[in-house]
Amino acid sequence: MAFSTPSAADAITVLIHDASADDYLRLIRGRFPNVRVLCAKDAKSLERHVPEADVILTSPSGFPARLFENTRRLRWVQATVAGVEAFVPIRERISDIIVTNARGIHGDLIADFVMTGIGMMQWDFPTLMSEQSRKEWRPRCVPPLAERTLGVVGLGSVGSAIARRGKSAGMTVIGSKRDVSQPIADVDRLVPPDALPELLALSDFVVLAVPRLPETSRLIGGDQLQVMRRSAFLINIARGSVVVETELVEALQAGTISGALLDVFEREPLPADSPLWTMPNVIIAPHIAGYPSDYSARVFEIFGDNLQRFIEKRPLRNVVDLTRGY
Repeated sequence: MAFSTPSAADAITVLIHDASADDYLRLIRGRFPNVRVLCAKDAKSLERHVPEADVILTSPSGFPARLFENTRRLRWVQATVAGVEAFVPIRERISDIIVTNARGIHGDLIADFVMTGIGMMQWDFPTLMSEQSRKEWRPRCVPPLAERTLGVVGLGSVGSAIARRGKSAGMTVIGSKRDVSQPIADVDRLVPPDALPELLALSDFVVLAVPRLPETSRLIGGDQLQVMRRSAFLINIARGSVVVETELVEALQAGTISGALLDVFEREPLPADSPLWTMPNVIIAPHIAGYPSDYSARVFEIFGDNLQRFIEKRPLRNVVDLTRGY
């Protein structure tokens, strides 16, 4: 069953430029049979089709900025990810184009990842597994999570989901965000960005959930790590640029903090010669925290709703303010 109005939909061309283009093509044609859909699976076809597109479905980091100069009909870009930082430097050039993102589809899965990691670090599963491999029986006492404090830096959809999970585990939750004028559900204490040292000093687990922006670049370095408790753990599910990696390595080696769970890095894949690979107090994941097995279907829930709104000339969901970067 098509939800679109044929006369309106016939006039729209959607260009898909994404690794999951075939999935999106099937989903779009299933719901919007009257919409013209093009796929660009290589640079040549992308350049050829861009002038025809009214709508582009793409990942900003993989879309060449220079191609916006070739657009003739483009009115809306739907990002298949939450981060649109690649568009920020060219925001003046594309100010007449609506940009929407996939905000909201990652939160629960990333919160699963974070809470799993917190449990592993709280009970020191790396050591338990090492002892298991040696058949060593070494009982110890561990305090409950309800006695721990969770600090969440960035309370967007992802950070809020993490705060909610932490609170459901009985943890005290401290959160940081730009606007602290209104309370946030499940956050016991809300602080502005300039109070980051306070959050770091009070937290047993610090989760970085900020977008990639100029002001979040190198947000956590040696000085900030020195403020943290020696028993504390750092969790980064934001962007690798948020942490000064060499200074984190030094802090982990010196015992400035107890350990880290890292899903993102300054360079990806993480180079084989990085000392992080072999550090016993580090858990590494290959940037997987926010990618559910039904990722394309989740993106399409947003894009499909937005395409229907676009056809009907109604406001779109998840519109990005490129002056802020999110």
